[in-house]
This record gives sequence, C-alpha cells and structure tokens, in this order.
Amino acid sequence: MSSDAVTATTEPARDPDAPPHGLGVSLPAADARAKTEGTFPYAADLWAEGLLWAAVLRSPHPHARILSIDTTHAREMPGVRAVITHEDVPGTPVHGRGTADRPVFASEVVRHHGEPIAAVAADHPDTARMAAAAVIVEYEVLDPVTDPEQAFEAEPLHPDGNLIRHIPLHHGDPEAAGDVVVEGLYRIGRQDPAPIGAEAGLAVPRPDGGVELYLASTDPHADRDTLAACYGLEPERVKVVVTGVPGATADREDRGFQIPLGLLALRTGCPVKLTATREESFLGHAHRHPTLLRYRHHADAEGRLVKVEAQVLLDAGAYADTSAEVLAAAVAFACGPYVVPNAFIEGWAVRTNNPPSGHVRGEGVMQVCAAHEAQMDKLARNLGIDPAELRLRNVLATGDVLPTGQTVTCPAPVAELLQAVRDHALPPLPKDAPEDDWLLPGGPEGAGEPDAVRRGVGYAVGMVHMLGAEGADEVSTATVKVHDGVATVLCAAVESGQGFTTLARQIVQETLGIDEVHVAPVDTDQPPAGAGCRGRHTWVSGGAVERAAKMVRTQVLQPLAHKFGMSTELLQINDGRITSYDGVLSTTVTEAMDGKELWATAQCRPHPTEPLDESGQGDAFVGLAFCAIRAVVDVDVELGSVRVVELALAQDVGRILNPAQLAARIEAGVTQGVGIALTENLRTPRGLVRHPDLTGYALPTALDAPDIRIVKLVEERDVVAPFGAKAVSAVPVVTSPAAIASAVRAATGRPVNRLPIRPQAAVVTAP
Repeated sequence: MSSDAVTATTEPARDPDAPPHGLGVSLPAADARAKTEGTFPYAADLWAEGLLWAAVLRSPHPHARILSIDTTHAREMPGVRAVITHEDVPGTPVHGRGTADRPVFASEVVRHHGEPIAAVAADHPDTARMAAAAVIVEYEVLDPVTDPEQAFEAEPLHPDGNLIRHIPLHHGDPEAAGDVVVEGLYRIGRQDPAPIGAEAGLAVPRPDGGVELYLASTDPHADRDTLAACYGLEPERVKVVVTGVPGATADREDRGFQIPLGLLALRTGCPVKLTATREESFLGHAHRHPTLLRYRHHADAEGRLVKVEAQVLLDAGAYADTSAEVLAAAVAFACGPYVVPNAFIEGWAVRTNNPPSGHVRGEGVMQVCAAHEAQMDKLARNLGIDPAELRLRNVLATGDVLPTGQTVTCPAPVAELLQAVRDHALPPLPKDAPEDDWLLPGGPEGAGEPDAVRRGVGYAVGMVHMLGAEGADEVSTATVKVHDGVATVLCAAVESGQGFTTLARQIVQETLGIDEVHVAPVDTDQPPAGAGCRGRHTWVSGGAVERAAKMVRTQVLQPLAHKFGMSTELLQINDGRITSYDGVLSTTVTEAMDGKELWATAQCRPHPTEPLDESGQGDAFVGLAFCAIRAVVDVDVELGSVRVVELALAQDVGRILNPAQLAARIEAGVTQGVGIALTENLRTPRGLVRHPDLTGYALPTALDAPDIRIVKLVEERDVVAPFGAKAVSAVPVVTSPAAIASAVRAATGRPVNRLPIRPQAAVVTAP
C-alpha cells in the first residue's frame, strides 16, 4: 500500500444521508422484511426429497400403568414405514433440560396427560396420524396426584421421588418481630408460553449413520448433546441446524418431539418431518410453574420492613426439567427489591401428575413478585401509608445486601424508578358519553353500567437476575470475518426475537466502521453460545462479538500504526474511515486491508457465581435488573370485568443499544404480563389439560393491550457487563401482573390473592 493511499483516497466518504449505524441507534431487524412478506424460513415450511411424515401417540391419562403396547395394526397399515416405542431407543432412554428424568417414550407408567408412548413415520401425514391412533395401549388407570401439597405424602411418582429440591433460606435473627404483621396466601396459575408457531422439525439421515435435524431450537448444542445420547451416537454425528424461530419466551422446542423425529429418520433412512398440532404443543412443552405462596411480613410503625417469612411451593409437574433453578430464583428474590434485615424463606419444588413445568420468561420471580407486592399493599393499608411511599421507604440500592447474603454491586436505582412512575401524570377519567362506551370494561357490547365502574391505581417493583445462576458456566464464542468491506459474524446465539442478530451487526459497525454486516445462520458446527434466555446473548454473546471485532480492529490498525510510528490507541475508526489523532493519516478500512481477509475468534465469560448453601446463602447471581410499574385499571365491580387503562413503566437498562428494539421488547413484556394477570390460565382438572388450543387458552390481543407509557429509562451502566447493558424483557413480565393486581385491589378493596384475576375476585357486594 502506497503512502499516497494513506494520506488521500479516491473512495468517497460514507454518504451523510445513509441510515445511521452502530450502537445507540434504531437499526431495523435484518429479517423484518422477510417476516412481513411471508418468506421467512420457518421449520414448518421445510421440505426434502423422499419426505416421510411423523406422528406421536400420547397418553390420554395423567397417571396410568402401561400393561401392554401392541403396534401390529399400525405396522401393517399401507404407507407406514416405521413404528417405534421405548424398545427402539438405542441410547439413553431419558432426557431433560435440567435433570435427565423424562423418558423418551413411556414404558411402564405414564406420569402426565400427553406423555409420548410411540411414534410413527408414514408417506402421508394423515396416514401417520391414523397409524399412531392404531397403536393399542392397555392401561391400568391410577389416581393422579395433582395437588403439590399432597405430593409430600403421596407414593413416589418417579424413581427419584416427589421432592425435586428444598431450599431453606435463613438470614438474620429469627426472633425479630415488627409492630405490624400481615399475612397472605397466594396462588399463581399455570401459563403456557404459547409461541406463535407450534413445534416443527425435519430430520435427514446422513451417509455416515448420523442425522441432521432442522429445528427452531434456542439452545442447539444442548439439544444436540441430548439427542446424540438418546440416539446412541457421538455428538459429532448429530447436527442441529437452526431454522427460523417464530418467537420464544421459553425453551422453544419440546425435546419429547425432537427425539422421535431423529429416531424415525435413522430407522427409515429417509427424511422425516413432524409438525405438532397446537394441542400437541400445549401437551408437550413446559409451562410456567403453578405456585402456592404463604407470606408473613413484619414492619415497624414507620413501615420499614423488619422480617419476611415465606413458604414457596412450586408444582413442577411430572418431571424436574429446570425446576431446581426456578426454585433458587423464587427463594432468593422472595422478598423483592427491598431491604429486609431478617428473612426466612422455605422453598420446595415437587413432582405431580400435572403437565411438566420449566423455563418460561421471569420463571420463579414473577410468582413471588405478585405475592410480595400484595403484602406491601396490605402493610400500606394497615399503616395508613401511601403504597408508593411505603415502598420508597424500603427499596434496595447499590451496596445493600440481599437475603442470600450477596451484596448488590450493580446499579440499583429502584427509588428513582418508583418516583418516576409515581410522579407521572395520571390518565384522564373516562367520560359517560355513549360514544365512549368502548372505554368501559367489556367494550361497547358489554353488559356493565358506567355507575358500576371504579378506577384503581396500583404499584409494583420487581427484579430479575441476568444470565445463569449458582455456578452456571456462562460462556459464548464468536468469530468476526472481514473481506472486501463486508463483515460476517459467526456465533451460535439463536435469534429468537430478542434482537441478537441486529445487535451483532451494530457492534461490528460500531467497532470497525463497516456498514455491511451479515450474521451467519446457526448450526452446531459452530462453537456453543448457550441458551437464549435471561439476557445472556446481549451480555455473553454480544461481549464475544465485541471482543472478536476489537481483535480484527487491531489487525487493521497495527500495520498503519507501525508505519507511522504511533500506537493503535491514537487511531480511530468512524464511518468506515481511519484517522489519526493529528489528522495526518486518513484512509478507509477497505483500503487499509488491501484485499486481505481478516478474522478473529473470541470468548466472553462473566465472573463466576456459586451455589446457594444449606442456608440459602451465596453469591449466586451475576447481575440484576429492576423495574417499577404503576397500573391504572377500571373495574366493573358488579361483573368483575377489568380494563387496564394504562401501565406507566420506569426501568434501569444500563445502556440503550437500540432504542426502537428496546421499547418493543419492553412493550411486549408488559403485554405478556397483562395476559398473566387477567386471562392466561391453562386449566388441568385432575391432571387433564382442558381446551389445549388458542380458543380455550385466552391470550391478550391488540384490543387488550393497554396504553403503555415508558416514562423513564435509567442509563447507569453496569461496569461488569459488555456495553454496560442490562436485560430488558423479563422484568416487565415479572412486574406488570403484580401492578395490575395492586390496582384492582385499590379499585375494589378486595384482597386479589390469585393470578390470573378471576371475575369473582373483583366483584364488590353491596353492603
């Protein structure tokens, strides 16, 4: 490269009218157009030559002993290519995300409604379904254990017993007592993640005896390792290719359907596709843990918390899954984002014959937030203190100590958040004019009367932890390649709607000044990046991309720095141009590379954590995020119908990396919380899933979404996090149901101790 090329260039500078790029701008998602045009490659759209179709036979009983399985009729049906049961699993016969305790196929006993028993591959989807129905299973129906409190005394439902984990948290003086004591019993229902698209996948056998699976996986390497173990294959002979993920607020794919898919492909030697029905999706994948909570709060006469006592019982369903992790979060955050000098929490997760529970956004913490905020409302009412003021007297701040003994070292501006929502102007009251009837609960066709509508204002503050906990090894690897002015990012972090691919592009643009950045599709040939939950890809995978991009930046700048006798710190890259501090050097990144391809691979691993000890103590969490919400609701106290008028939110976000994306994530989380508060409850009487469809399971629609006001975003960077950013989507989900319940309590004077809120809980009987 000549010196003339360094000091002067014929390549034009970046177009000043071009869209902004880099961190801090609202860069649109790369897949937005494909999704809106219907060309995005979802798993359900895949096809292969010689394709067979799969179907799974599931148990109609929540608890039964299997006396016999007869597949003769199914095998003899024309078009059927394979029928498999537990006898056809060549490798490990059990699997599970946290604990491997779930059979691939039930063999001796079924433990929940919908448990897989057999799978079929046929040349037509209707044939596959009919063949699955033709498998004859003789059952001895057993009484199901569906009450988690009964699980302690019931006969073991599983060889590992009914108790999955018990955590006793002891912090402070057990004899401490307050001037005022309030108690409460709370119940949280079962929510389904209800992804936009039901589970689907394609398995293709490989010439080496292995198999490739095309799945909407959010943790492809963990899925690959589980699948390989069940197939009796080395992990290198199983490849998972991630297809388009149609949104995920939980573990996206049910491995109970992934495993049969590959087994059928290996058995038949043909590609096999399975698209689960919505009913199968409800029956198969994990749900939010139904929870029973008992609380006793002690406070002094000024409203300052003295002691919190609580019992938290999680219904894990038939198998353990991630219940041990969920319980740890529930127990650790059972007191909420408050200073509590004395805390005594007992937590249990138990098996029942209900559908399995597992990772769903805000797991464990959403349930305890609803309870501890109800307790704060009770204290405020008993003491005659404004609910927001009572909370302000107790909120956490940086440097305070959690009940687990861990010191809060990250920014914790909880008081600032709560003050922001408290001081925000209230929405106007609805008018009584006929044209404004739609403002009433129930809408224009509702049966309510305006005189029966009461307005309530409620508050809640919530917190979540980021990344894994209790010693989880959080690590991600990324590679950045640059050639001919185009950068490519290779990272196995799955884009599940959280915006990672957009963030990765912004990081490289910011670091290298390159406009055109592509993120490669994800498969298990790449190094692992872990699961996409708790903001880990923003932190760990984003951190790995940043480190790799900075290494490439050094490769670009070092020759120039050496040539001009200066350090690389004296050179900067802006809008694709490299300039020196004194203006002598000016060139483009493309010219500086002189046709070379540069690349670098880097890892990001946050500081380690430790498991909670036998007293629930330990530095178990990497980072924390906080949120405050004020809810305004209108309640028809005769009918019990609730309309959420407005949710005003303030949140600490560390640093805003993409304003539009951040706002969308917050609004989506708040809306999900509305469903948890008012409509979403997967009913399972005696262990049977009732109405496993999107008609019987009521998700909030656009008409149910309230006016969401983001009144303040606190940008106080967490120094241990890459970019200083925090996770943003989980904490609104955790906090908004508690705020809505608080507002309904304010409107009705009723205790509202159950979520979702049933109409009868909001009815006020005339004296």
